[in-house]
Amino acid sequence: MPHTAGDPTYDQPLGIAMEGYPTAYPVRFLRLVNQGETVDMAYLDIAPSGPSPTGRTVLLLHGKNFDGGAWTTTARALAAAGHRVVVPDQIGFGRSSKPALDYTFALLAGNTAALLDHLGIADVDVVGHSMGGMLGVRFALLHPTRVRRLVLANPVGLEDYRELVPAHTTERLFTDELANTGLTGIRAFYRSYVVTWRRAYERNVELRYRITLSGEYPRWALASAHTYQMAYHQPVVQDLPALRLPVLLIIGQEDRAAVGKSYATPENRAKLGNFPVLGRQAAAAIPGSRLVELPGVGHLPHLEAKKRFEREVLSFLGTSRS
Repeated sequence: MPHTAGDPTYDQPLGIAMEGYPTAYPVRFLRLVNQGETVDMAYLDIAPSGPSPTGRTVLLLHGKNFDGGAWTTTARALAAAGHRVVVPDQIGFGRSSKPALDYTFALLAGNTAALLDHLGIADVDVVGHSMGGMLGVRFALLHPTRVRRLVLANPVGLEDYRELVPAHTTERLFTDELANTGLTGIRAFYRSYVVTWRRAYERNVELRYRITLSGEYPRWALASAHTYQMAYHQPVVQDLPALRLPVLLIIGQEDRAAVGKSYATPENRAKLGNFPVLGRQAAAAIPGSRLVELPGVGHLPHLEAKKRFEREVLSFLGTSRS
């Protein structure tokens, strides 16, 4: 998609931990050790702002090409409804450390459990978007007593990408990420996620592009290559029947996102990311789950259909577990 006169441009680098970038809520850090490396996990801990606190906590899990700040409007709505809201940036993302690790969803789930322990939170309702939905599934399976309800918003991993996308070495992925520094291409990538582009979505473009201007961009790019391998090699589609808790699937029907789609042949690319089909298959696989299909909505239902998304989530969280 070509650059237009009305599109913003950026010339100021941004550190790979988003140092100094504005945040709607105070950012805190939890120090952890992952695979022998000391890392800092950024998170938001938002107190309920409504008149009737529920005494419950909602954990919001971001996607691969996003950070916890992408949840700001949802977090605000949940807090206004009386929930405590915890929003981590997973290690390798957002304001957190960017180590070159052997990333796994089990590792991220363990970090998330450590964060809840640090905050003294016994159990949570989980809302995961995109790759955060994959993490939400694994977290619920690895820590079943800690998750009351699970919301999956256009989660990737509902198909096994290895069937249609060729595998690549981390070195190849790193090289490709290093070269992915054009503002026009980055903006086109994020625009492909939505049906109608709005200036509010530009935050994702700004962050991604300004980080490419950082002197530490190669370290960011290497972490991104490693987390790609995690999402590519660890689909959750086979795990869905094992879920034993209330699950709500919210699926934008125009979404065609898929991990590694650009590496697939044109024929296979057309088969990937068919969310209307994937959503129904996932709902059929998850015992007792509920499916909400959003017409005219792409990969960002919490932003593209904000009011409907918040209404569905709050209604679901208000239901009993039995």
